[in-house]
Amino acid sequence: MLFRLTAAFRKVTDITPSFLKKINVRGLVLDLDNTLTTHDNPRPAEGVLDWIKTMKDNRIKLMIVSNNHPPRVKPFADMLGLDFVSEGKKPLTKGFREACQRMGLKKQELAAVGDQIFTDVLGANLYRIKMLYVSPIEHEKTTFFKVKRKLEIPFLPKKFHESE
Repeated sequence: MLFRLTAAFRKVTDITPSFLKKINVRGLVLDLDNTLTTHDNPRPAEGVLDWIKTMKDNRIKLMIVSNNHPPRVKPFADMLGLDFVSEGKKPLTKGFREACQRMGLKKQELAAVGDQIFTDVLGANLYRIKMLYVSPIEHEKTTFFKVKRKLEIPFLPKKFHESE
């Protein structure tokens, strides 16, 4: 199924190392906008820096894969101390494949994390990796995104994983 989720969370910081261990995930491919921060925001959302430290302390590999251009992604990734793939072409598998190779993991050990059904979720399923959906931090204001978010409604999760 193209829009299958492994699990759904309210926010990225609700994903725990113990949950990842249960599903045999050793690396996360992270979306940027509305997953780690709001659109065009140069600062991470509340709790994200501590969450990244916790993931790294638990040997979870992290890499940002974004459809944005390098001037948006690089400064943000550098601030977080993460490697990245910009212009990832999601939902195509290019960015996921590149991240998997650079992280040195098998596809079975990898999960994507993101807020958009037609890019993050579809891309993860096309690449055949686990998908951890997170609710968008805030809803975008442009007409394009308003339409896209309406089209996503039938595919949104009905229940969310509760913190452990």
